[in-house]
Amino acid sequence: MKNSILLFFLLFVIQIIDAQETNQKVNLHEVSPLFDGENSLSITLNYSKKDLLKFTNDSTYIKSNISYTEKDGGIKNIDVEIRARGNYRRIHCYYLPLWIKINKAVSKGSIFEKDKKIKIVLPCLKSKKSNDNIVKEYLAYKIFECLSPYYFESKLIPIQLEEQINNKTIDHNLMAILVQDDKQLATSFHGNIIKRNIHPNGQDPVSSVRNALFQYMIGNTDYSAAYQHNEKIFFIDKKIVPIPYDFDMSGLVNPSYAIVSVVNDNELPINRVTQRMYRGFERDKEVVQQVRQEFLDRQTEVFNIIDQNEIFFEDPKEFVEAREFLSDFYQILGDDKKFNNNILKRGRTKMKD
Repeated sequence: MKNSILLFFLLFVIQIIDAQETNQKVNLHEVSPLFDGENSLSITLNYSKKDLLKFTNDSTYIKSNISYTEKDGGIKNIDVEIRARGNYRRIHCYYLPLWIKINKAVSKGSIFEKDKKIKIVLPCLKSKKSNDNIVKEYLAYKIFECLSPYYFESKLIPIQLEEQINNKTIDHNLMAILVQDDKQLATSFHGNIIKRNIHPNGQDPVSSVRNALFQYMIGNTDYSAAYQHNEKIFFIDKKIVPIPYDFDMSGLVNPSYAIVSVVNDNELPINRVTQRMYRGFERDKEVVQQVRQEFLDRQTEVFNIIDQNEIFFEDPKEFVEAREFLSDFYQILGDDKKFNNNILKRGRTKMKD
């Protein structure tokens, strides 16, 4: 009974916050019903880690089932296909992040009608901080959405995993993030996916710097805009635009398993993910300063996003640490000397750096 009341409360709060965010995005691009702020969602998913590891790869899926409560109170059951994603997580994580694929005929008339392929971000480990790590990663998605006109839609949801182990079902009540598929993003922005690699200096200057400064903001080095590692490149509004995803290795999230990335077999000169390092390439100072001002202008909105989601943190200390981590970034951003030393002078000139 206690879990049911908590779930209802979380859904109610998520719906209010999502509705506020949707009202701010009118006419920017097409938002599907799944990511419409007026549609709250909690799902139950049939899940077998053993089968996911044994039978799925980058192109192979297994059958599963999800259910959710519709607006009229009825339970909707949908047959889906799922597969594990992420080589690192296959080895190190208890919960495997997933791709979910839904047949067009099955999705018709459901909340998933426009999103037939969806990424589900789950906690990595079974720990007291697992759900808080998910909430912090969700903050990263929403902050980038605030700072950039182009972004992956995301949705924070309660999820019940019905894990099948030796003919037994074990329920796991978790927080998860639904993330939009690449193709749906391209469709919603009336753009196209670019599959070939493009050096960041060949990308739209403002978008490239915006991406690099955001990654510095959240303390993330586990990405490559050139090689599309935890990034996708799109052609939108006649611009080549990098759009990031997967932020669990960032200093903002700071999970127990986080390690500093090794880039092209070269170790970076930092030893903790909470140490920021600017990985953007050299650009005209005017462009960098323009993006800097964009971030400063949206500082209040960024902290509003953080504060609105405080309710989802199970450990208040995790919320405070996340907020302080971003406050430290804005202290650097607002100080000319610190900005010059930590960002302007740190622009990369070579891919191997």
